[in-house]
Order: sequence, then structure tokens, then C-alpha cells
Amino acid sequence: MAVRKLRPTTPGQRHKIIGTFDTITASAPEKSLVIGGSNSGGRNHDGKMTMRYLGGGHKKKYRVIDFKRNKDGVPATVKSIEYDPNRSARIALLYYVDGEKTYILAPNGLQVGQTVVSGADAAPEVGNSLPMQNIPLGTIIHNIELRPGQGAAMVRSAGTFAQLTSREDKYAIIKLPSGELRKVLATCKATIGSVGNSDHALERSGKAGRSRWLGRRPRVRGVAMNPVDHPMGGGEGRASGGHPRSRKGLLAKGYKTRSPKKQSSQYIIERKKK
Repeated sequence: MAVRKLRPTTPGQRHKIIGTFDTITASAPEKSLVIGGSNSGGRNHDGKMTMRYLGGGHKKKYRVIDFKRNKDGVPATVKSIEYDPNRSARIALLYYVDGEKTYILAPNGLQVGQTVVSGADAAPEVGNSLPMQNIPLGTIIHNIELRPGQGAAMVRSAGTFAQLTSREDKYAIIKLPSGELRKVLATCKATIGSVGNSDHALERSGKAGRSRWLGRRPRVRGVAMNPVDHPMGGGEGRASGGHPRSRKGLLAKGYKTRSPKKQSSQYIIERKKK
């Protein structure tokens, strides 16, 4: 995966940096794994806007992703690598030997025609999913479960990976992309390798219209509002706005919002680096 910078033939092209799509091998998704949907535009069931700066954008269909990888011991062949408009990562279409088809997140290095398998007896190779108690220490992993059988909840964005550092009793200790060291039950599954499309972070829209295609509406700064609308609004001329805070008055820029009584805090060994 690479990125390409376009010639500045128009103002919109001048700063545009996009992916090359060279790893994608199919132009249309598998029909049996696609479901339709509608966007809320940030409105609730009363039609009231509860989330600002959302709306519009190109129509998207949801691709059903297998985050559980619970077909243990059944080999599957990678049929294609595809684009998914609902996430930053690419997805891979798997054909199982028993005839079933599923999508998974495509890790770096996964090729069309390659065979992947899940289960405790699977080899620790790219694309295979197995419990962390069976993964060698130091292995790069992604798609990590928080509870056994729940389905992957962590490390799913493009280019991200975690590392299995050690094991203690019934827990595996993993280093997350944020730098946080955390204990997870060793019976939870993880997939070997890092998530593909690692150059996604280098992309730049180049123009406001491309953000609108993605369903992002313009965001108004707090200092540009009136005092009735935002704590940082008002003032004569270009006032700085005072201490950075949210629209509800919650301090930003370093104010800790995590509850000290949160139950999962006991599993965190070392906090993420600031």
C-alpha cells in the first residue's frame, strides 16, 4: 500500500494525497455479505439534532465482518482484497472449504490465494486467529477480543498493531497502540499480524468537498460562537476564548475524564503515554 500525490492542476488537487488502491483486487462486494442501511444525519427519533457536524455523504452499504473467527479448524482461502467504506482498513473475502463465505480485516502481507485458519491448533502465521495462550510471546497481533467469544473489539484501525509481551496466570499482557499495558484473559482470540492499509494516516483530503463526501459537515470553533452558545464564545475582537473547554463546559487539554471507579481499571498495568 502506498500513497500518491497529485499534480497541482486545481486548488483541490494541490494538497490532495490519496491511497493507490493497488492491493484491491475486486470492485464489487460479495452480495450475500452486504446489507443496506440509512444514515441518521445526527438526528434522533424526534428529528432533533443530537450529534452536530454529521450528515450528507455518499451512500454506503455495510459489509458484515467476521470479528469472532469461530470456525475453528476449517481452512479458508483468500478470494479477494476489497475496499470498505465503513472503516479505514481493507477487508479480505474468505471462501471456507465447507462453502461458507465471510469477510475479515485484511492484515499486512495477506495475499489472494493464501490459506488462513482459526483455532487453538492454528499456526501463528499472518491472518490466522488463535487464543493468546497459544501465541508465542513478542508476536505482533490485532483484532483482539476483550471477552472470550465476544468478538474482536480492539486494534482494528488501519496500520495498528499490538504486541503480546508476557503471560501471568490466566491473563495475557498486551501492549496496545497507545502504549498502554493491559491484561486480557489468555483464552481471548487475536489475529496474527498488523492491520493493513498502513499508509492511511498519510492521506489528506485536499478540499472541503471530499470531507462532505464522507459525511462530515463543517465544524464551528467555540471561539467563533456567542457566549450563549459556548463557554469560549464572545469577547471584543478576536478574543482567545479563555481556558479550552467543551460546549458543556468540560475542560479539554489534559483534564482527566475517566472514572476512578471504573471496573476495568484493575486490568490496566500501565497507562497510555501522553
